[in-house]
Amino acid sequence: MSECFDPRECRVALLAGGKSGEREISLASGEGASQALKEAGFNVTVLDPAEKEDLKRLIDEPFDVAFLCLHGKLGEDGTVQGFLEVIGLPYIGSGVWSSSLAMDKAKAKLYYQQHDIPTPPSVTVRAGDSVDARQVIAFLGDHCVVKPGTEGSALGVFIVEGEQAILDAVEKALEIDDEVLIERYVKGTELTVAVIGGDDLQALPIIEIVPKSDFYDFESKYAPGGSQHICPAPLSDETTNMVQKLAIEAHKALGCDGVSRSDFILEEDGSCWILETNTIPGMTGTSLLPDAGRAAGISFPDLCTKLVQYALRA
Repeated sequence: MSECFDPRECRVALLAGGKSGEREISLASGEGASQALKEAGFNVTVLDPAEKEDLKRLIDEPFDVAFLCLHGKLGEDGTVQGFLEVIGLPYIGSGVWSSSLAMDKAKAKLYYQQHDIPTPPSVTVRAGDSVDARQVIAFLGDHCVVKPGTEGSALGVFIVEGEQAILDAVEKALEIDDEVLIERYVKGTELTVAVIGGDDLQALPIIEIVPKSDFYDFESKYAPGGSQHICPAPLSDETTNMVQKLAIEAHKALGCDGVSRSDFILEEDGSCWILETNTIPGMTGTSLLPDAGRAAGISFPDLCTKLVQYALRA
């Protein structure tokens, strides 16, 4: 990247809010990233794609790049990326196809499997399907994770045991999404790894997540004190290298660009399973990406600058 890049000459449209169930988190991410970008010297305008007038400003005003802090549907799933492609405005992060792919957990699993990245076996249920809980248990075991197929932030995620509990969880998850994943429950240490870069990729230090509840749910993610982040995670060099390599392979397998953050479960026997990959990681005060950046010696303003430079290939 060019050392001559001057943030003061770069007009940034920061997109936050949107219409998904993660709107409030997106607004919080936008506030955090906006402060970091301004500290780095950028000229920042915050826009909300839920507002038609703000979308029109993206077309009419001379922005140089869009900085995306959108989470969930109509923001992280390729829709806004497609709009930005049409109007010719560069943006941080992954393109249309990989954003859509990473958002669809069932389809992303197929790409993990094709690239030999271990992921827990699962069954996909769509609205209108009949679910045979006995067959599900025969395939996955009676301890399962049920989650919406295209939502983030652990919205509508249930850890359940037994036939009736699985059926009840599927019914609740289908109220949030029309595609639901039933996944084998894997017990172990929760890890997350951010990957940054354009042509050259760098895995940031691994974070171990210690949630106060049974798993890293919505409350654990965003409530102050909801979880403890240990960075770098207390792992052997061998395990660290393995998990970081898997994160880079997942980034490549899904065609990600600029930044991604993949979540893993590490079992006691050393087996490591990827759960999902996020193409627009959170940027709130309790978010994982800024934590990992700081552990790598990259301040939040510098990290945001890098993301803009990747987008512009400056």
